[in-house]
Amino acid sequence: MTRTTQHPVFALRLAQARKRAGLSQRQLGVLADLDPTVASPRINQYERGKHEPQLKTAKRLAEVLGIPPAFLYTDDDVLAELLLRWNDLTLRQKKNLLKQAETASPAKRSRKAE
Repeated sequence: MTRTTQHPVFALRLAQARKRAGLSQRQLGVLADLDPTVASPRINQYERGKHEPQLKTAKRLAEVLGIPPAFLYTDDDVLAELLLRWNDLTLRQKKNLLKQAETASPAKRSRKAE
Protein backbone atom coordinates (compact mmCIF):
# COMPACT_ATOMS: atom_id res chain seq x y z
CA MET A 1 0.00 0.00 0.00
CA THR A 2 1.38 3.37 -0.92
CA ARG A 3 0.80 5.76 1.92
CA THR A 4 1.24 9.50 1.67
CA THR A 5 0.42 10.03 5.34
CA GLN A 6 1.60 8.54 8.58
CA HIS A 7 -1.84 7.20 9.51
CA PRO A 8 -1.96 3.54 10.57
CA VAL A 9 -3.50 1.03 8.19
CA PHE A 10 -6.60 0.71 10.38
CA ALA A 11 -7.27 4.46 10.14
CA LEU A 12 -6.93 4.50 6.37
CA ARG A 13 -9.02 1.38 5.79
CA LEU A 14 -11.80 2.56 8.11
CA ALA A 15 -12.09 5.87 6.27
CA GLN A 16 -12.01 4.04 2.92
CA ALA A 17 -14.77 1.64 3.94
CA ARG A 18 -16.91 4.37 5.51
CA LYS A 19 -16.73 6.54 2.40
CA ARG A 20 -17.46 3.50 0.22
CA ALA A 21 -20.58 2.87 2.33
CA GLY A 22 -21.64 6.52 1.96
CA LEU A 23 -21.85 7.11 5.70
CA SER A 24 -20.81 10.13 7.73
CA GLN A 25 -18.59 9.56 10.75
CA ARG A 26 -21.56 10.19 13.01
CA GLN A 27 -23.82 7.79 11.11
CA LEU A 28 -21.22 5.03 11.29
CA GLY A 29 -20.69 5.56 15.01
CA VAL A 30 -24.40 5.54 15.79
CA LEU A 31 -25.01 2.43 13.66
CA ALA A 32 -22.14 0.75 15.50
CA ASP A 33 -23.89 1.46 18.81
CA LEU A 34 -21.57 4.21 19.98
CA ASP A 35 -23.14 6.87 22.19
CA PRO A 36 -24.58 9.44 19.74
CA THR A 37 -22.94 12.29 21.65
CA VAL A 38 -19.45 10.87 20.98
CA ALA A 39 -20.06 8.92 17.75
CA SER A 40 -18.59 11.46 15.34
CA PRO A 41 -15.52 12.42 17.43
CA ARG A 42 -14.74 8.77 18.17
CA ILE A 43 -14.83 7.72 14.51
CA ASN A 44 -12.80 10.82 13.66
CA GLN A 45 -10.13 9.79 16.16
CA TYR A 46 -10.04 6.28 14.71
CA GLU A 47 -9.67 7.64 11.18
CA ARG A 48 -6.91 10.06 12.18
CA GLY A 49 -5.04 7.23 13.89
CA LYS A 50 -5.18 8.92 17.28
CA HIS A 51 -6.89 5.87 18.79
CA GLU A 52 -7.67 2.36 17.61
CA PRO A 53 -10.79 0.61 18.85
CA GLN A 54 -10.86 -2.63 20.76
CA LEU A 55 -11.39 -5.68 18.56
CA LYS A 56 -15.03 -5.96 19.62
CA THR A 57 -15.71 -2.43 18.39
CA ALA A 58 -13.70 -2.97 15.19
CA LYS A 59 -15.81 -6.06 14.46
CA ARG A 60 -18.99 -4.06 14.99
CA LEU A 61 -17.75 -1.30 12.68
CA ALA A 62 -16.93 -3.89 10.02
CA GLU A 63 -20.36 -5.48 10.41
CA VAL A 64 -22.06 -2.11 9.91
CA LEU A 65 -19.85 -1.41 6.88
CA GLY A 66 -20.54 -4.86 5.41
CA ILE A 67 -16.88 -5.84 5.25
CA PRO A 68 -14.78 -8.54 6.89
CA PRO A 69 -12.89 -7.19 9.92
CA ALA A 70 -9.63 -8.32 8.30
CA PHE A 71 -10.05 -5.54 5.72
CA LEU A 72 -9.44 -2.97 8.44
CA TYR A 73 -6.04 -4.45 9.26
CA THR A 74 -4.46 -5.46 5.96
CA ASP A 75 -1.79 -3.31 4.36
CA ASP A 76 -1.93 -5.41 1.17
CA ASP A 77 -4.03 -3.53 -1.39
CA VAL A 78 -4.80 -6.64 -3.46
CA LEU A 79 -5.98 -8.56 -0.40
CA ALA A 80 -8.00 -5.51 0.66
CA GLU A 81 -9.80 -5.52 -2.71
CA LEU A 82 -10.54 -9.22 -2.35
CA LEU A 83 -11.87 -8.69 1.17
CA LEU A 84 -14.14 -5.88 -0.01
CA ARG A 85 -15.72 -8.30 -2.49
CA TRP A 86 -15.80 -11.30 -0.10
CA ASN A 87 -19.16 -10.56 1.54
CA ASP A 88 -20.81 -10.28 -1.89
CA LEU A 89 -19.83 -13.84 -2.80
CA THR A 90 -22.03 -16.86 -2.23
CA LEU A 91 -20.70 -19.75 -0.18
CA ARG A 92 -20.21 -21.72 -3.39
CA GLN A 93 -18.22 -18.85 -4.93
CA LYS A 94 -16.08 -18.60 -1.82
CA LYS A 95 -15.31 -22.33 -1.93
CA ASN A 96 -14.49 -22.14 -5.64
CA LEU A 97 -12.17 -19.21 -5.02
CA LEU A 98 -10.45 -21.14 -2.26
CA LYS A 99 -9.98 -24.14 -4.58
CA GLN A 100 -8.47 -21.88 -7.23
CA ALA A 101 -6.08 -20.42 -4.67
CA GLU A 102 -5.09 -23.89 -3.48
CA THR A 103 -4.27 -25.09 -6.99
CA ALA A 104 -2.35 -21.89 -7.77
CA SER A 105 -0.32 -22.02 -4.56
CA PRO A 106 3.37 -22.86 -5.18
CA ALA A 107 3.65 -24.26 -1.64
CA LYS A 108 0.93 -26.82 -2.34
CA ARG A 109 2.52 -27.89 -5.64
CA SER A 110 5.96 -28.31 -4.03
CA ARG A 111 4.51 -30.46 -1.22
CA LYS A 112 2.88 -32.78 -3.75
CA ALA A 113 6.23 -33.23 -5.48
CA GLU A 114 7.89 -34.41 -2.26
